[in-house]
Amino acid sequence: MNILLIGSGGREHALAWALSASPLLTRLYCAPGNPGIEAVAECVPIAATEHDALIAFALAKKIDFAVVGPEQPLVDGLWDKLEAAGIKALGPSKAGAVLEGSKGFVKDLCAENAIPTAAYRRFTEAGAAKAFAATLGLPVVIKADG
Repeated sequence: MNILLIGSGGREHALAWALSASPLLTRLYCAPGNPGIEAVAECVPIAATEHDALIAFALAKKIDFAVVGPEQPLVDGLWDKLEAAGIKALGPSKAGAVLEGSKGFVKDLCAENAIPTAAYRRFTEAGAAKAFAATLGLPVVIKADG
């Protein structure tokens, strides 16, 4: 089985190590990868944001399965594009990726559907966000959306 792993971080390094141990593996490529991943996969200089280039590479190398590690390409619809090109892929669709890619979306969804969640508000100004955080007591978690 030819596998294309997409990404270059620690998550992808762990995935590359695990995938490389599979007896089903014929060839493991990683785009773009990193120096640590090079020990177990052939790294190719295609950024995770270059969807068309990734699909062209996958088709040319007869990739049987793609694994998308980073969140942003999934939010941008890479899984959907891989599947549309006939390349099986691991990861959520663009519609599903918004659950991980947008903390604000999930918090709004919880509030709209009476799903218990911690207190939250959305801010565009740091001062207002700091003032709200000061009213909550500790511990406090602050997350950027996107």
